[in-house]
Amino acid sequence: MFQDLGFETLTPRDASVLFGLAIGLLFGVFAQISRFCLRSALVGETRAAAAGIWALAFAVAVLGTQALVAAGLISFGNHRFLSPNLPLAALVIGGLAFGAGMVLTRGCISRLTVLMAGGNLRALTVLLIFAITAHATLKGVLAPMRVWLGGFTLDLGSTTSLAALPGGTWFWAAWLALPALWLVVRSRAKLAHLALGAAIGALVPLAWLGTGYVLFDDFDPIALESLSFTLPYAETLFWGIAASAVPAGFGTGLLGGVLLGALGATLVRREFAWASFESPRATGRYGLGAVLMGIGGVLAGGCTLGAGLSGVATLSFAALIALAAIVAGALLTQLLLSASPTTAAQPQPA
Repeated sequence: MFQDLGFETLTPRDASVLFGLAIGLLFGVFAQISRFCLRSALVGETRAAAAGIWALAFAVAVLGTQALVAAGLISFGNHRFLSPNLPLAALVIGGLAFGAGMVLTRGCISRLTVLMAGGNLRALTVLLIFAITAHATLKGVLAPMRVWLGGFTLDLGSTTSLAALPGGTWFWAAWLALPALWLVVRSRAKLAHLALGAAIGALVPLAWLGTGYVLFDDFDPIALESLSFTLPYAETLFWGIAASAVPAGFGTGLLGGVLLGALGATLVRREFAWASFESPRATGRYGLGAVLMGIGGVLAGGCTLGAGLSGVATLSFAALIALAAIVAGALLTQLLLSASPTTAAQPQPA
């Protein structure tokens, strides 16, 4: 469709940066106001309300994405989420590591990005370590480990998603969405925050539509992408170091937009405040969590958004396993921390 838009000097990749910037701006504003975060939904002090917001975003993402597939506007036939070779060991280990890391750092990557825009230096430190570790796992010294773990696979054949099971696409989409909507009803979250959660969920199919249909060009194809933070952070780090050799893409625009949107919302709401580490012990804890999320996000194929919201919206088995492992890793780590007298009595700021 891109060639029909009439752009003469803008390539699909250039347009994807601007599109990512727009999606990121909206996400940054919505997430800053609603405090959108899976970690908060699982183990936060206001977990019921946070779970309702996240669950509504999840339901909207699933139903919206599958509506686009049913309309024939996008297809995930060749997407990595639907690979017939399921890297089970990498998904489970990576998901557990990411879940543990987001509890240690007291925030998922999307939440930490929003916090960084609001003056949180803890989040800045975590994200720098996360980006370096993710890039090292993708293409650096940790890549052999990734390749080795990725070699333990299950052959799924043509059954790579829930849509291939008896009942079909809409049965399984409803099977995912209805329990999420039940959580929404029970959450008693503010209606305004629920509306923002729904808007965040709608950004997932909007991003799929933009990168997979509107910006599609047979002669200059770009990757089909949606909300994600692991690969964008790794790619943005590389772009920041070697911009003359490595062009920016949708992910870089997305991150820039999230920072700008969250910063704008923080300033308008007068919530900008500098924050840093309380002690060397806390610094070590956050650093360990950042490393675990960097490795885990790559092995699991994404973060709570990339593998969670965007990934599960494709009905992919790989994404479902990754999200389940992330949740399990977070709950187990919180349980272990709660049992430790040195951490149980401490406040839990992000």
